[in-house]
Parts: sequence; C-alpha cells; structure tokens
Amino acid sequence: MDPVIEERPGTTIRARVAARGLRLTVAPLLRMWPLTRAGLRPACAIDLASPVVLPAPRWADVEGVRFADFRAEWVRAPRVAEDRVVLYFHGGGFFSCGLRTHRRMLARLSAASGVPVLSVGYRQLPAAPLATSVRDCVHAYRWLLERGFAPERIVVAGDSAGGFLTFAATLEAMREGLPAPAALVAFAPLTDLDHESKVAHANARLEAYLPARRVRQLARMLTEGAEELDPAISPVNADLGGLPPVLIQVGSTEMLLPDAELMAERLAAAEVPCRLQVWQEQVHVFQVFADLVPEGLAAIHEAGAFVRQHTEDAWAAGRTVAA
Repeated sequence: MDPVIEERPGTTIRARVAARGLRLTVAPLLRMWPLTRAGLRPACAIDLASPVVLPAPRWADVEGVRFADFRAEWVRAPRVAEDRVVLYFHGGGFFSCGLRTHRRMLARLSAASGVPVLSVGYRQLPAAPLATSVRDCVHAYRWLLERGFAPERIVVAGDSAGGFLTFAATLEAMREGLPAPAALVAFAPLTDLDHESKVAHANARLEAYLPARRVRQLARMLTEGAEELDPAISPVNADLGGLPPVLIQVGSTEMLLPDAELMAERLAAAEVPCRLQVWQEQVHVFQVFADLVPEGLAAIHEAGAFVRQHTEDAWAAGRTVAA
C-alpha cells in the first residue's frame, strides 16, 4: 500500500506576509529561548496572554473539564452532534501553548466537522517529561470511552508536539487493550525525536520559525536527560499496524516535512490508510493562522470533512450490521 499524497499548490500574498512576519519575530525568539527548566517556566505566559490575540469566537461555547492532574475543555460550535467527538492535543514544543492558544482554531474545527472538540491541557515541560504527557492523553481517551463515546465515533487529532501525542497516545492506548479510534488527524506532526534528518533536510533553511537544531536538546529534556535517544520513543519507529485511517497536513517548506513524509511511508507499509496533504509554502501549523491565511481555513475544512467521513461512515456501517 502507498500513501495518498495530495499536493495543494498556490500560496496567497497573505500567507507569504505571515511567513515573513514569523521569520522576523518568532524565529529569533525560539533560536535564543533557553531550553532549561528555569528557561521554560515563563513559556506559560504564551497561553495566558493568547485570548487577547486569539479569542474564541463568540458563537462558540467553551466548557471547562477538570481532571485530577490536568485540565481540559469542551469547545463546541452551534448545533454539533453530541454523539461524536474530536479529542485534541495542542502543540507548542511540549513546553508552551495550551487550551487558550488553540480555542479559536478548535472552534473552527468543531464547526467544520460538526462535532464537539475535547481539548486536553496535558502536563508538559518543565513540570513533566514526555511519558507523563502521553499518560495524560491516554487518560483523556479512556475518559471519553467510559462516558459512552463509541471508539468509532472518536477522532484523535493534534498539531506539532500534539501530533506526536496523537500517534503516541493512540498506540499506548491500544497496547493497554483499549479499542482504536475511528481516525487520526495530524497537523504538521513531530513524529521522530531524532534531530539529524531535520537538520540535514533542505527545509531546515526554508523553515519560517522553527529551529531544527534545537530538537536534540528538547529530546533530552523530554526523556529526562538520556544521553542516547531510544528510537522506540518516536511513533514513527513503532509498530503502526492496527491504527485507523490517518490524515496528515504539512507545509512544503517547513522543518517537519520529513517527519510527515516518513510517517506516511511507515503507515502505508503497515497497511494503514494514510492521506498526506502537502500545502505549498505554508508555515508550521498554518491552520492556527486561519484569520490571516486563507489556506489555513481551507485546511481546517478538509480536516472537518475527514472527521465527518470517518465518524459518519463507521456509524452507518454499525447500524447496517446491527440491522
């Protein structure tokens, strides 16, 4: 089986302006940000301040959910189907962003898919290593199952670091005996903690704002200082057999393109249906910038259609069998 690779050509002027702005502002900040426990603590301010820049749309409903060790929230567009759900893990390099930074995008995803989104504020650096983040995400999936959501009505999704967790948490849940969800959606996922392929790739020089060379230090922090990175930690090296259909969206010039391409290849080799959409010259997780970048909104609509397809088709098939 081969992955279905879909090229999305064309780059609007607004997308080019966004890329230029990020290259001049965010890129220098991320290159200099100290990747130490003390240095990462101020990163929580990004999530706290984000409602000023990225407020949730007034038409969306936001409802907090309290877990024992972390927080989550429901994000609902009007008139969504309450018997289906997207379980979402935010990006941010495992140390920044959170529930607030992603509300606006997830409101749009809820509207596009016609289902509520459960956004998970999993524990992250510097307070918790990668294993804890994965555990929190598995806990959230189990919580949905215990509250009556059928697995064929759940889609697990995430962006960047959250894309890593989309694969890692689903694989861990399946190892623990939980059923697989209906589908997975990953926006520019980090799938391999080995930095070498990213540094060697031509996109390391084309990337708008993510510094490829910093992945190595980030991986050491995530694995609690391990000198040698265990390849098995990265989802791209796992046994991917049994995963549900996957949609991956990625920009053609971003640092994580090789991660997306390799994951698509490995999924196909494991006989997992996979669609890889490569959007021309789009920045990392351009869906977050949908207010400015038309391609971001178009990508969210395509992801929403994918969610509808796999939750509605599974439901219809189940009814046919039951009848």
